[in-house]
Amino acid sequence: MPLQALLAEVHPSWYGRSGEAPLEPRLVEAARRSVLGRRLLARALLASGSGDALLAPRPGKGLPTAITRWPPVRMARLVRDLGVLAYAPVIRAEVRREPVRRLRRLLGNSYLLALDPTVWNAAVEREVHARLSANWERLLREADDARLLALFDHQGRSELRGWAAQRDPALGEWAALLHEYETAGPAHLPEKPVLLLCTHHESRPEKA
Repeated sequence: MPLQALLAEVHPSWYGRSGEAPLEPRLVEAARRSVLGRRLLARALLASGSGDALLAPRPGKGLPTAITRWPPVRMARLVRDLGVLAYAPVIRAEVRREPVRRLRRLLGNSYLLALDPTVWNAAVEREVHARLSANWERLLREADDARLLALFDHQGRSELRGWAAQRDPALGEWAALLHEYETAGPAHLPEKPVLLLCTHHESRPEKA
């Protein structure tokens, strides 16, 4: 059951990343329903280097703590907040009425998080600010809210994976595997605000 629960949440695009063609989603779904199939899926993840920490042997064969602590809904909230906070330098600089109204509508409390200097002072190097600003104007001009939210979420996963690589490798793998395959981008948040948000979301009731 532990392996079944883990593999049930892994996005199908992560299988077959060791130089082979990715498995079709229907084959992944069929494999999840058998013991042998789950072993083959786990082997595919290990071969790609995507699940070393999550699939490491554990006494008692219980679920990795990253999974029990971070169900998908909670992980999504953490990732969104990290991404929005990472974009705080350009969010704070945005003072035009319509973009601000749009960001407040889309982000809710996450928008206030980006404005809070007690969480992070938003000080970044010039090249980091330039990178964050690169697609900002174009996305604000577009009517597609999903693309703007996807920008925050991708950055949030990058921030979490960068931090977790040193602090909690299993958490970083879990954050990546829950979403369609992607390469982590550059991260720039300091350790303290990442840890602060992880602690906040981990202690927050799941349905809150």
